[in-house]
Amino acid sequence: MSPTNRQPDVAPRFGVEEEFLVVDPVTRAPVPRAAEVVASAASRLPGRVAGEITPLQVETRTEPCVGHTELAAQLVEARKIAGGCARERGLRLVATGSAAIAGPVPPPITTGPRQDRGIETFRGLHDELAICALHVHVEMPDRERAVQVGNHLRPYLPVLLTLTANSPFWDNRDSGYASWRTMTWPRWPVAGPPPRFDSAAHYDRVIDSLLAAGALVDRGTIFWDVRPSEHSPTVEVRVADAALTVEETALYAAVVRALVTRLSALVEQGVPAPDVPDELLRVAYWRAARDGLDGAGLDPATGRLRPAADLVGDLVAAVEGQLRAQRAHGMVIDGVDRLLAEGTGARRQRLAAQRPGGLAAVVDYLAECTSS
Repeated sequence: MSPTNRQPDVAPRFGVEEEFLVVDPVTRAPVPRAAEVVASAASRLPGRVAGEITPLQVETRTEPCVGHTELAAQLVEARKIAGGCARERGLRLVATGSAAIAGPVPPPITTGPRQDRGIETFRGLHDELAICALHVHVEMPDRERAVQVGNHLRPYLPVLLTLTANSPFWDNRDSGYASWRTMTWPRWPVAGPPPRFDSAAHYDRVIDSLLAAGALVDRGTIFWDVRPSEHSPTVEVRVADAALTVEETALYAAVVRALVTRLSALVEQGVPAPDVPDELLRVAYWRAARDGLDGAGLDPATGRLRPAADLVGDLVAAVEGQLRAQRAHGMVIDGVDRLLAEGTGARRQRLAAQRPGGLAAVVDYLAECTSS
């Protein structure tokens, strides 16, 4: 997103990055052929499709959008084009946080000096990089605001994860978690929920220290679940698994934008960010990753367990005014009701696993949902 002179009462623009696994429709396992899909789709999605750190993954992006209808249209277009290019090559794209049927371990890594530095730095951590996420960017007036909004977002990250849990399978078995992808990230030195920062200058000093310590290859390897973007004037929310359907991606993005809008107003008013103990936030993450929407979640504000559905309801209620102003309230209410009735992607993947074919049926279901 490029800087603008937009009026403060105008809803911030937002955009999405979706990651997909490239799978073989016969073996149903991920295969390192993403470059073929990207090369084919690039002319029809200029600047909006790319590879990832492994050649098992494809990433698509939206342009900055004003409303959720525009966003959804771009998501549909990107999935249709990238998915069509995959099918032309006898492949499928699937939107899931982790592969139901294991691909190569360790996964191949794309080549280049930066990737070589990453392998030397992170070593065996790359063995679990065949995972896919959903990133939402929300326009910010400046970098300072992005850092302060990130402070306010910290206690909301577990419930945002609850909404999007979509990675129950790992290494050909049920992990027992709704979001196994989330459980792989804490092993990385700069991942998961970020610490609190006093200012953008404080953030930059911490990053400089992490670079000096060798914990980062560069600023692009800051994997915290909230960060000020290094390439656009946004705050980037990175906590979610790749969403199964366009509807779920649009729902989640609308909630994130509404929440960021509300929190940005609190920052402007000088309201301090809540001081959530790191140990409570860590446990709240664990509960959200394990149970998703189907169990109880830890409320970081109180330290008490509550039904996950109630925590989601509280979140939606907290941003009702912003959702209405952004003309997304009805869509979000309908989407949340549907999730409560049908379950997140994790629950629906498990139901698909009960069909003939087991995990193969899961991959077929994922491919169907991704392209529909």
